[in-house]
Amino acid sequence: MTTNRFDVVVIGAGANGLAAAAVLSRAGRRVVVLERADAIGGQTRVIEIAPGFSAPIGFDAGWVPSAVAKAIPAPLVVDPSIAMTVAGQLSIPRDARAAADAIRKLSTRDAQRWPAFVERLHRLAGFLSAMYEAPVPDIATTSLGDLVSLAGVGRKFRALGRAGMTELLRVMPMAAQDLVDDELETELLKAAVVATAVRDIRQGPRSGGTTFNLLHHLVGAPAGSIGARSWWRDGADAFVEAAAKGARASGATIRTNAAVGQITVKDDVVTGVVLENGETIEAPIVVSTLDPSRTMLGLVDPLWIDPDILLALRNIKYRGCTAYALYALDALPEGIDAAQATSLISFATSTNAIEKAYDAAKYGRVSPEPHVVLTFPSARWSALAPAGKHVAVARVQYVPYGVDDPTLGARVTSTIAQALPSFANRVRHQTVLTPVDLEARFGATNGALTHGELTLDQILFMRPLAGFGRHAMPVRGLYLGGGGAHPGPGVVGGAGVLAAKGVLS
Repeated sequence: MTTNRFDVVVIGAGANGLAAAAVLSRAGRRVVVLERADAIGGQTRVIEIAPGFSAPIGFDAGWVPSAVAKAIPAPLVVDPSIAMTVAGQLSIPRDARAAADAIRKLSTRDAQRWPAFVERLHRLAGFLSAMYEAPVPDIATTSLGDLVSLAGVGRKFRALGRAGMTELLRVMPMAAQDLVDDELETELLKAAVVATAVRDIRQGPRSGGTTFNLLHHLVGAPAGSIGARSWWRDGADAFVEAAAKGARASGATIRTNAAVGQITVKDDVVTGVVLENGETIEAPIVVSTLDPSRTMLGLVDPLWIDPDILLALRNIKYRGCTAYALYALDALPEGIDAAQATSLISFATSTNAIEKAYDAAKYGRVSPEPHVVLTFPSARWSALAPAGKHVAVARVQYVPYGVDDPTLGARVTSTIAQALPSFANRVRHQTVLTPVDLEARFGATNGALTHGELTLDQILFMRPLAGFGRHAMPVRGLYLGGGGAHPGPGVVGGAGVLAAKGVLS
């Protein structure tokens, strides 16, 4: 049995793990990153669809907080020119004036309201971005430093102004349906907004808190966008490659095919990890970027965890509900131009259609008409497909975890073909990844790539649990630095860097 000694073990070589390793190694810590897969990248890894055809399942670059960009110079991004296309019937440019012109063909009232509506959403999302830059405040603190942090949050909140503060408190717990009904009259436009509000969450437009989910996914989005965010110019894995390069340059060791089987603890203090092959690595600090359940319930002996905390961990909502259909195509379907291909295409023409798809999931079924959002990664990165060919990735909701539906792939293709009739004839091969497949491939509980739904009881200081929102877990020396910790999924490297700063403090 081999024994190695490091200052810090980081579990997982995705964006968060590599960002944490870069910060810690630069601070002089001896760091080893352990990745169970045969390559780094986590959820940004490309998946082979057919010989010569590969695609990532991620739809955008997410948002890189300034603290992460300082530690890892972020690669260049490309901003979308189209915010969202709805079923081939309405393309909404990111530019607010151009969007108003497009919307005016359907509704003069909505065209007049759209620029102010989108600007307001982005201003509210900007408050969240300020919250996501720093460790979440401890609302029960008596520490002077934490009180200063709380005061800083208060200043940012007041900076919204009286109307902005009122609006934030009003809309965060709202159902997205109520939000769009208050502002818009065109169903296509409402459906475009709601498509982002229900992203990766097992709730429908009429569920409370879905407006928060909308704002979360608008953090870092280019001004004017209500769907598509920027993408990395040099490939879906550009950030993780940059982070790995920075970590290695500072002395970190990165190992693949190194699955952790146990986090070892003695007298309530972390002592290291044991790999599934029996190898022991000693370290007084472990930063896990696995989800909270995989970390605390899967790798730590429950002997070291308070029973009340164990119960709370078991009650975290994962509820994987998103599947993916990946396509190898002979060509782009007719009716899709370059701007639309690099953006997002939603096939729900009304909010009722999305709510109906969610209704099926409530009863453990896949909807006959699932909610589908599509993009063509090869239109961004041509190397993903042979010359002249393309790949498409469809995000599909709602597909409950554990439901085996052999017709799912055909349903997704049919949904797309209703708006893009030539699509089905262009398909060379299709790969469907259900939540069960995502769990197996990415190690995400219930296939929830969010590492825990972004519901109002699982955000900010309550993520992953109330009292443990500052990355230190209830075992001394163990930190959570993945999407299941503050600030959550889609904030690139954010949780990893905040966890690393917690270690260094």
